[in-house]
Amino acid sequence: MRKGLYIHLPFCRSKCWYCDFYSKPYGRAEAESYIKALMHEREMRFYGSPWSENGEEPVWDTAYIGGGTPSVIPTDLLDRVIGIPHVAPGGEYTIEANPEQVDSEWLGKIRDAGINRVSMGVQSFVPDLLDSVGRHFQPGRAQKAIEALAESGLNFSLDLIYGLPGQTIGQWSDSLRRMLSFRPNHFSAYLLSYEPGTRLYARLVAGKVAEASDTVVEDMYALLCREAREAGYEHYEVSSFALPGYRARHNSSYWDGTPYLGIGCSAHSFDGVDRASNPSSVSVYMRELGKGALPLEIETETPLDRLNDTIITSLRTSRGFLVPDNAPEPMMRAVGRHLSAGTLVATAEGRVAIPESAWLRSDAVMRDLIQI
Repeated sequence: MRKGLYIHLPFCRSKCWYCDFYSKPYGRAEAESYIKALMHEREMRFYGSPWSENGEEPVWDTAYIGGGTPSVIPTDLLDRVIGIPHVAPGGEYTIEANPEQVDSEWLGKIRDAGINRVSMGVQSFVPDLLDSVGRHFQPGRAQKAIEALAESGLNFSLDLIYGLPGQTIGQWSDSLRRMLSFRPNHFSAYLLSYEPGTRLYARLVAGKVAEASDTVVEDMYALLCREAREAGYEHYEVSSFALPGYRARHNSSYWDGTPYLGIGCSAHSFDGVDRASNPSSVSVYMRELGKGALPLEIETETPLDRLNDTIITSLRTSRGFLVPDNAPEPMMRAVGRHLSAGTLVATAEGRVAIPESAWLRSDAVMRDLIQI
């Protein structure tokens, strides 16, 4: 059985204004205690089906260390985390990083520890745009980090954001083309979202920033798709682009129904049937483990829940959704409407998929297909 492991390190130097993931400022003592708790949970949860066979420690097809900003953790502590999973030979083992920490020395250490893929957030090469969302590193630092990645021999992915406050088409084009000039194996391009509870959302409500117009966003997306295609990248998921053979294997498990285990506070798991989540609090997570309890909340899903989950995840991808033979009549009518409108297309594999040109409106398509 294919399976993946996600490890959450919630520590950052500072929180980006658009981020609604659970994180907190890095402190050595707390990080060390937290990592000890992670290793404790490892011993507790890696017992029994479906993660292991015959009570032995599982071998993972993919592993992913995310956050937070894992690269803010000193390498002597980070080595302990990297050593938690046993990743299969040829498996993908990714760590997230920010440009501030990425240089040839850091890359050498994490490669020696077993990492073979790095996902780094750049977001923009324009200083004022970085400042507008609380990203306080200079683009020159990002360029040096990318150069180090390109020379490291590691598989790497870069992140950009479009629709930033005040961002022009020209600025987006410049950042996109600069990023593509480094030929990353993979990159992700995200439309900025204003999530309630974030500092950026508060600034929006206060009238200090304004969302990009639909016209600007559509022009940025069209530019993104065109430049990526001309550079030889496959647009295989709403926000994900890869050179042939370099799709993100771990992230793909979230979209294709592969079971994955999440450890650490706020991590999520899916065992192929039910979903589970850990509390979004370092203190609660460690307190529960200290009492000998797994701090997870299990969400038992009905067949309808699983069908809706499959719709949401699979329609994010170019592979699309296999409509079941016994699909409810309202779903079949919705599929027919969207096929007629061109917001769904039939694939050669007998699936339906949202075409690239309609991915900006994918939420509306999914809502029509979801069954209550």
